[in-house]
Amino acid sequence: MVQEVAAAARESVIVVMDANRSKGNMDALDWALKHVVRRQDTVIVIGVSSDLGKKNSCFPLNMGISISGIWERLEFSSQGQGEARPRELGEEIERKKEQYQNNLQPFYRQCKKNEVNMEVKLAFGFCPEKITVEQAQNSNPRWIVLDSYLKKHKVIIYAHIGCNIAVMKEKDVATLTPAKAPPPRSCTQTNNSDFIIKKPEGSNSNNQEGLNNPVQEEEGSSAQARSPCWYPLSWRSGYPRAFSQTELEEITNGFAQENFLAEIDNTKVYEGVLEETPVLVRSFSENDERFWTTLKILSRVRHRNVSSLVGYCCTGTSAFSLSDYPCLGTLEMNLLSDDLARNLSWKARWYIAVEIGGSLRYLHEECVDGGAIVHLSVCSCNIVFSSGCSTMLANFVTARWLKDDASTNNEDSEAECVNLEIDEGCAIDVHDYAVLLIELISGKSARWYQNKSGGQSLNQWALPLLEGHLISEVLDPRLEDTSDTRAVHHMIKAALLCLKNDMGQKISMSEVLAVVRGDKLAMAKC
Repeated sequence: MVQEVAAAARESVIVVMDANRSKGNMDALDWALKHVVRRQDTVIVIGVSSDLGKKNSCFPLNMGISISGIWERLEFSSQGQGEARPRELGEEIERKKEQYQNNLQPFYRQCKKNEVNMEVKLAFGFCPEKITVEQAQNSNPRWIVLDSYLKKHKVIIYAHIGCNIAVMKEKDVATLTPAKAPPPRSCTQTNNSDFIIKKPEGSNSNNQEGLNNPVQEEEGSSAQARSPCWYPLSWRSGYPRAFSQTELEEITNGFAQENFLAEIDNTKVYEGVLEETPVLVRSFSENDERFWTTLKILSRVRHRNVSSLVGYCCTGTSAFSLSDYPCLGTLEMNLLSDDLARNLSWKARWYIAVEIGGSLRYLHEECVDGGAIVHLSVCSCNIVFSSGCSTMLANFVTARWLKDDASTNNEDSEAECVNLEIDEGCAIDVHDYAVLLIELISGKSARWYQNKSGGQSLNQWALPLLEGHLISEVLDPRLEDTSDTRAVHHMIKAALLCLKNDMGQKISMSEVLAVVRGDKLAMAKC
């Protein structure tokens, strides 16, 4: 009985390694045992071999075994044709198992000495991020440590779990992503002062031991625990400013592969650290006019719901922009995670709609004289949660300041073309805002839905249901609270109004925002 209670009290650390590599590399496990695994913890070691079976079988094989005899799982897909070769598969699996047992012998002894319970699992044919998320949901880990070969899976794992994550960079060196902290009270100044986005129940964000007791670094280690919510650099005095190439190389560790996040809109995005604060560095190719457009726009924009510029660098052969790191992720990431989505209540989603709608109205109608700034990429993946729980419109790479075009054209006919272009640009933003509202209402990512539905867009699915008053079929089923039905009703009305733009009706963001806010006169016109 005492042993059962002790086992239940253990906290866990998950270590995920690539089992496809010919030589067993145990750097991730070694680092975890040195830095984040504590006495009487449970360390769960998962060796993932997603390629096994592909050469021997023409149908997918998913197989899990546990060296310690705890976990067994075997899944075969009925799709495909041809013969599998179970004997060859079995021999290869036994070789992998024996290899892991030999490589883990020193760590078994170390764990026994420190009263650490080690469970070892081999997963064949599984997607690394899927098996990691599944294991984490079952064991609620304090840390997840990823082999350097699995770093590309970090974003998806973090979106679903949100605990502390370490990604190996080299031996004894890891890049850390801290657990998601509970967002503080919204900065929105309204009479509804009870609005707080709750912390994710499954994110383990209340467990701060790994952050309050910093990781013990060995000499030469670049691992650095950072506060989950930091004061953005763009809000500090002295920013935005110009940076040198040398400074950027220091910020991004020489633009190392470990700092590379993604390639978006033909630009490369890196993460870095400046003044102990995370930042994003976007690299533009030579002569990319979007860099100068982005720089001109963000240097003029001042709105608390628009992502601000930290700095820039132009060397003649390349150009870079720096922005604040979204410490609480994107709206899309939050919607894709069940735990995070449940904590975005209807009132929280309504506030997001109000704040982003306000930022678009500012860009269209208030920011510049005689023109407009159009974003042209409004969607959940470009909505970020920053410090203070402000909802911010980000990624201005596709944005255009249409006054620039007008300033060089004095002919009446050309001025009319510019006005038409402004109207068309604003109409695109209004339409995209409608899709964003549907994302908030349904809890679905428009981008992911279209990929999964064979090309059908999210609004093509939702619009007939909303027009047919089949609202319950559209609402996010993960939210059971129905106390804020008025907020949902206002967002639906606004989404339908926005989509009227597709029928040739000119609708401004001021009109749309009035409907979202529930203005009686605006609602009566819908």
